[in-house]
Amino acid sequence: MLLSIQDLQVAFRMGKVRGEVQRQQAVKGISFDVPENSTVALVGESGSGKSVTAMSILNLLPDNAERSGRILFQGRDLLQSSQRELQALRGREIACVFQDPMSSLNPVFTVGDQIMEPLMLHLGMSRRQALARAEELLNEVGIPDPKRRLASYPHEMSGGQQQRVMIALALSCGPKLLIADEPTTALDVTIQRQVMELLARLKEAHRMSLLFISHDLGVVGEIADRVVVMRHGQIREQAPVAQIFQSPQDAYTRALLACRPSLQDNPARLTVIDDHIAGRAARQVASIKDPEAPVILEARGLRKSFFFREGLFGRKEFQAVKDVSFRLRKGHTLGVVGESGSGKTTMGLTLLRLHEPTAGEVFFEGRDLLKLSATDWQQMRRRIQVVFQNPYASLNPRFTIAQTLVEPMEIHDIGADHEERLEIAAGLLKKVGLDDSALPKYPHEFSGGQRQRIAIARCLTLKPEVLVLDEAVSALDVSVQAQVLNLLKDLQDEFGLSYIFISHDLAVVRFISDEVLVMQHGDVVEQAETSQLLAAPKQDYTRRLLGAVPRGYQGAGQNA
Repeated sequence: MLLSIQDLQVAFRMGKVRGEVQRQQAVKGISFDVPENSTVALVGESGSGKSVTAMSILNLLPDNAERSGRILFQGRDLLQSSQRELQALRGREIACVFQDPMSSLNPVFTVGDQIMEPLMLHLGMSRRQALARAEELLNEVGIPDPKRRLASYPHEMSGGQQQRVMIALALSCGPKLLIADEPTTALDVTIQRQVMELLARLKEAHRMSLLFISHDLGVVGEIADRVVVMRHGQIREQAPVAQIFQSPQDAYTRALLACRPSLQDNPARLTVIDDHIAGRAARQVASIKDPEAPVILEARGLRKSFFFREGLFGRKEFQAVKDVSFRLRKGHTLGVVGESGSGKTTMGLTLLRLHEPTAGEVFFEGRDLLKLSATDWQQMRRRIQVVFQNPYASLNPRFTIAQTLVEPMEIHDIGADHEERLEIAAGLLKKVGLDDSALPKYPHEFSGGQRQRIAIARCLTLKPEVLVLDEAVSALDVSVQAQVLNLLKDLQDEFGLSYIFISHDLAVVRFISDEVLVMQHGDVVEQAETSQLLAAPKQDYTRRLLGAVPRGYQGAGQNA
């Protein structure tokens, strides 16, 4: 057995109360094995303890962590290893690939220097040998023109290329175990597909084992041999991947499988974890949309270019958005999909004039938003709001939730006084599934899903008519994602909101959208009613996007 985790417990010291040290138990006596040349997946929601478990293997935990039990790697207990022994093991025998490559790669060193460092440190290569091996590794992970890319800095590469560099770095010393912690979560479906296929191919080529951590059972079903399901620091179920998908034994596993949106069917409402476990069925009566509802927002020939200096006096134009046109009806949702770099986010920001457009028209109730004066646009802005992808970055960490919700009302003179604004804020928190006890707290006291609910509540303080949702659920695990998507549908039904829903997840887009607009390289390549487009896409690019969507384990001739 390559790796055997036996009765692992991890707790974090949280300070003293009345002289007694308080501890938060994150992992509660779990046991599982990773055989040689196999892929074991750890799955569960945020806070389930899966990442803490993985980081315990090499003790990549903060100083206040306390571990007990046994972690046997090739028969050697890593919990008894010294810091020096672990440092010799890291990268050489056990390597890691993390979720966000931009925060894992050093921005001030070239890609080549970062790959060369472990080669010289662990394998004793000369700089020339390490440089040649680094080029080979970039070529192996599919980086085009690897010799030139050795001199690139991380910010000069796309997210998918950065993740490939991280994989090359992890493989540089030929590890026996690769720990991949949510390595595809931030990537669009086609890049995610490429990275998954790359990991599977490299695993076979190098005959190494893979500990794959994810909250997405669709991804796990395609890459794992065995699945370990965790919740609240405990293992709820572990079994071969076929059994997990075809006959899951634990109610929590069944709930995880049930709450993810699907390309095959489209319920009126997604089942959430607690409802599924309790046996409560989701409301299945869908609201009926008026196909002739008035058009609230219309874009005509929208363009956005960025200009870069080229040479001493030259200027180069990059067209990020090219002649985009669409109509959004009141109470409807327009889904916008495409790979990273397709222009979908730039298009959304240009609609909001967070990027000033190069050309085009955007009509809101007959008025061209792009020609409004600064004063008129300030008044109009309250009617068109945005929810961003990262709830951690979009809330001011120094503001309480009360300040976060009250500030826009003060700016736009909503509410008679501070007390009335606080009352409105408390009511909106209730709408998004929180209560007024959240008002005096700060963003760091909430989970990612709760922060996204707060960001939505902040938008609602201005009583908007249109919301631009830019990857608003992509950073959330599947159960929280289901809650937020249900919430968005409820708010649309109650307030008649119109959404522009930007996403790379076609299953999510199918669930929430009435119409879909597909973008590639700044162009609209296809646009149609949602079920029609997904059932019979006309363009090869759309078919390629659909083909890249993870579908989970496929056995016995069917998709579980």
